[in-house]
Amino acid sequence: MLGGGPFLTQNKVLPGTYHNFISAARAFVNLSDRGYVGLPVPLDWGVDGAVFAVTTEDLQKDSRKIFGYDYTDDKLKGIRDVFKNAITVYFYKLAVNAVPAQNDFATAKYTGVRGNALTITVQTNVDEPTNFDVKTLLDGVVVDEQTVAAAADLAANDFVTFKPAATLVVTAGMPLTGGSNGDAITGGAHQEALDELEAYGFNTLGCLSTEPAIKSLYVEYTKRIRDQVGGKFQLVGHKVGATDHEGIIDVQNDAVGDEVFGAVYWATGAQAGVAVNKSNTNKKYDGEFELAMDETKTQTQLIALLKGGKYVFHRVGDEVRVLEDVNTFTSFTVDKNEDFSMNQVIRVLDQIAIDTAQLFNNRYLGKVPNDQDGRISLWNDVVAHRRELQSIRAIQNFLPDQVLVEPGNSKKSVVVNEVVEPTVAMSQLYITTTVA
Repeated sequence: MLGGGPFLTQNKVLPGTYHNFISAARAFVNLSDRGYVGLPVPLDWGVDGAVFAVTTEDLQKDSRKIFGYDYTDDKLKGIRDVFKNAITVYFYKLAVNAVPAQNDFATAKYTGVRGNALTITVQTNVDEPTNFDVKTLLDGVVVDEQTVAAAADLAANDFVTFKPAATLVVTAGMPLTGGSNGDAITGGAHQEALDELEAYGFNTLGCLSTEPAIKSLYVEYTKRIRDQVGGKFQLVGHKVGATDHEGIIDVQNDAVGDEVFGAVYWATGAQAGVAVNKSNTNKKYDGEFELAMDETKTQTQLIALLKGGKYVFHRVGDEVRVLEDVNTFTSFTVDKNEDFSMNQVIRVLDQIAIDTAQLFNNRYLGKVPNDQDGRISLWNDVVAHRRELQSIRAIQNFLPDQVLVEPGNSKKSVVVNEVVEPTVAMSQLYITTTVA
């Protein structure tokens, strides 16, 4: 039998063909997707105690199963606003001592008041009188139907789990009752949500609270993850205060009605979904909430708000638009100038951080020797990625010679130094016209 297979060195004994198959060198140019949101939110229905991901398609097709309401229901208008620009939202249901609804036959799959809209009907099967037709109805609409001989044969559906020890008796309709959203949402519930979300990657995190202590919790969480852990996302909240940080977006406008932070839904999705080479400056607000304009009527008000790092909606004719795509960073220094107050700049820098980490962790960490050849390979990948950013006009004036990949202080460390110049969208025009 002749030898064969791959080889590492030319040390084989048997005659034969030894063949290595390798990929041609191909530079890393992948840009990670945007449009991901983390959102702790009070809900009347939905997964309890865990993060659950919902896509735009999921919302449109399965909103009743996921949130307990039809897609067009007013209860979901905030969630619809997020998805006007987001592609995936990682939800966490905020609840304290919430209770599922139940009756003699079944218990609601999730806690919350929406379970009280469920009803179980039991009828004798026409063809087999010893069997029962058991239907689950939500707001009078059949969402599940099974034919069984006994309760033990019933399978759980998207809305209820059945009690196997129950005795099936004919009933025109037995509502589930006792479902409750529980007590007032506490900081502890928000902390649990943030702890669970820490394992997920997203572009923006929404804070749906008017409580100063809870808003402070989100602010400090964002600062810690961005500055110490390396997670790159921005927090979007409502009147969060003088936070002075590039990772915090502070929506100034109230929404008219009970949910004053209604604009946060839209802004959270819009900031997550905007492309790395785009800006939300002057973006038209197409959300479902009416936004109050009493604080954003005059140029004096707008100037003061912008200087304070506020994210402002203002009226332009019959439309409502974003005034400037900014964050709360205002304490400019030589090392961190006003560029860091522009969210488009932060998106570019976050994109670089996320993509470079993925590049290194997937291609190099524990795989490539830290020698000259290995560092040249890393340099090529970093340069290829930055060139891709320049090709879509996210950065400009990129010079590969300004990317330096060098050995670090230990045998296993590599140091990269580079210069990048993010591109931002035009927002001001100064024009002088000379009349001859």
